[in-house]
Amino acid sequence: MDKPLLIGVAGSSDSQPTPESVEKARRFGERLSNYRDDVLLISGGDGGLMRIVSEAFIRGGGKTIGILPIEDERRMPGDPRYNPYNTIPILSGMTFQSRSIMLVRSSHSFVVLGGGAGTLIEAFLAYIYRIPLIILTGTGYITDRLKEFAHDGYLDHRRINKAIFTDDPEEAAEKAYTLAKHYVRSV
Repeated sequence: MDKPLLIGVAGSSDSQPTPESVEKARRFGERLSNYRDDVLLISGGDGGLMRIVSEAFIRGGGKTIGILPIEDERRMPGDPRYNPYNTIPILSGMTFQSRSIMLVRSSHSFVVLGGGAGTLIEAFLAYIYRIPLIILTGTGYITDRLKEFAHDGYLDHRRINKAIFTDDPEEAAEKAYTLAKHYVRSV
């Protein structure tokens, strides 16, 4: 791996995520692991969907980076927010929200796996920073509704960065990989 592609993910840290989102996060991680020689999966390093996608990616031979917020830096096994699948844990010393900026800006493409307010914030950060953005729908989370108010894929009137919406996790993984390659070439 010369210069790895960093594919970021945002997802709920709920201890019991929706069944739809669990299945989609697992399938996304499995498909993305086909590119394990070129890709590092980067997440907020937490439990919930971040743990599920990280586990699937690692089981497929990949490596992960977890950017842990200060609130999660000392979580221990057994805690629902603990993620043992962070190959490279980064202790950010930052709050959840501040850590999100580091996560998104470090990504070459960014995938929303489903979630609430924190996931929405990360989606909008990717939009604002012009990071290729893929939003997985049909997860049972509020992020599914982003498509309802997006106009031609844009999350606001400024038309900064066109998001791709899909309910297919395998397609999301393929798009994330392809868009990350193009993004790295353009910066």
